[in-house]
Amino acid sequence: MNSQTDHDSALKDSSKFKSDIERPNFVLILADDLGFADLGLNGSKQIRTPNIGQLAKNGVNFTNAYVSSAVCSPSRAGLLTGVNQVEFGYDNNLPSKTVEGLDPNYQGLPLTEKTIATRLRALGYTTGLVGKWHLGYQKKYHPTNHGFDEYWGYVAGGHDYFASKVGSSGYLAPLESNYKTPEKITYLTDDKGNECVDFITRNKNKPFFLFASFNAPHTPLQALEEDLELYKNIEDPSRRTYAAMVHRLDVNIGKIVKTLKENNLFENTLVVFLSDNGGPVDSNFSCNAPLNGQKGILLEGGIHVPFIMSWPKKLPKTKNYGPMVSSLDIAPTFFELAGGSIDGKKFSGVNLIPFVIRHKTGAPHNNLKWKFTISRAIREGNWKLVSIPDRLPMLYDLASDISEQNDVSLKYINKTSYLLDKLGKWDISLPHPLILEGAQWKSRQLKLYDKKYPLTQPINATEKKLELIHLNQRKAL
Repeated sequence: MNSQTDHDSALKDSSKFKSDIERPNFVLILADDLGFADLGLNGSKQIRTPNIGQLAKNGVNFTNAYVSSAVCSPSRAGLLTGVNQVEFGYDNNLPSKTVEGLDPNYQGLPLTEKTIATRLRALGYTTGLVGKWHLGYQKKYHPTNHGFDEYWGYVAGGHDYFASKVGSSGYLAPLESNYKTPEKITYLTDDKGNECVDFITRNKNKPFFLFASFNAPHTPLQALEEDLELYKNIEDPSRRTYAAMVHRLDVNIGKIVKTLKENNLFENTLVVFLSDNGGPVDSNFSCNAPLNGQKGILLEGGIHVPFIMSWPKKLPKTKNYGPMVSSLDIAPTFFELAGGSIDGKKFSGVNLIPFVIRHKTGAPHNNLKWKFTISRAIREGNWKLVSIPDRLPMLYDLASDISEQNDVSLKYINKTSYLLDKLGKWDISLPHPLILEGAQWKSRQLKLYDKKYPLTQPINATEKKLELIHLNQRKAL
C-alpha cells in the first residue's frame, strides 16, 4: 500500500469523529534505564518524584506492565510499532561497529515497519520526537523517515548531559533538528523538557503526538549541583548522582504537564509514562526491588517497568490496574483513539482503554513472550518460565514469588513442559535476526543471571542508624 492510499484509508477511519476536539492529543514520556524501585510511586525511600506520582493520581497505574525487550533499542522498536520486534528480526541493540555476517545496510528500524508516528500523521496529527532515537544511525532510518514531522535530539543510544562537540559522534555528537538550529546544551534533561514545552505550545491548536524520549537516568552519571545538594544525605556518590538525575527527570515531566494545563489541553491529552527497560544495577546504581535482575536479562528486573496512563477526560483517577499489559499496547491504543481501525493491522498489542474502563471483560493478554539474544521467556497468568543456555528452564509463580527466588520447575513439571513447548514453537516461527550486537555480549548477559540483586529499597544513613537502634531495642526486649 502506498503512502497516499495509507493517508486516504486513515482519513476514512477517522471519519467517525465529528471534529478534532473529540480526539485526544498524545504525549509519550519514556525514561531510560529507570529502576523500578526508584519512584515514590513504587516505594522509594530516597528519591522524590512527586510529578510522576501525581500523574498516577490523575490516571491509571499499571502494576504488571512489561516492555518487549530488556535493552533500549529493541524495546523502542516494539514500543513505536506495536509489534514484538523479534517478529521482524530486531533482536538486539544496534552494534557499535559492523558485525560479521550481518548487512550494515539493515542496521535500523526497517522502513517496512510502520511506527505510531507514521500512523498518526496519516490521521492528521502533527508528530514530534524530542530526545533519544537509537533506531538507526544512517539517514534513511532517521525519525523523519519514520513518521515524525519534527525531530530534535540525537541518534545514538546515549549522550553527555552537559556537552557536545562539532565533528564528534556517539555521546558527544552535536544535537540534530530538522526545524531549528539546536542551542548549546545547558543540562540535557532540562533542554529536552524545554523543547517539549515548545512543541506543545506551537501545536496547541491541532491534534499532536509528542514522543518525549528522555535520556535520564542512563549513563553517564552527570547531575546538576543543585540537585546533588538535595540528595547529599545519600552516602554513595554514584547513587546520589543517579537520584539527582531521576529528580531532574521528574521536574521536567512536571513542566510538560504544567504546559498542557496552561493551554487547556491536559483533560483531553493521553499522557503515558514508562521506562524502556529495567535499571542496569551494575552501571547506573539503580534499584529494581523487589524485582530480581536488571537490564539485559529477562528476569522481572529487566522487563517489568513502571507504566502510567493519564487522560482525565476518559480514564478513572488513582486506579491500580493489575492484569498483564505491555508497551506493545501503546501504539494500537493511540491509533484506535485517533480514529484508526486496528482490525487487520499488524499489531502484537491491543487497545487498553476498553479494558481499563471495563467495556471489555477479561485480561488484555493471555500470555506475553520475550526473546533476547541468549534468553527466552514466557508469562501466562502468574506463571513465568525463563530459558537460558546453561541450565534447565526456570519456573516461577509470580503471585507468591515476585522476586523470583524459588524455581519450581521440577515441582510443577507439567506446567514447565507446557510453557516450554509454547515458547519453543513461537521461537522457531521467528525470522532470522537482522540486528545483533557482537558475540561478546552473550557471555556478559549469561553472567548477569547469577548476580545477587538488592530486593529491598535502599535507605539513607540516618534511616540505617534508626533501624539499628530499633533492632537493638527489640533484642533487649
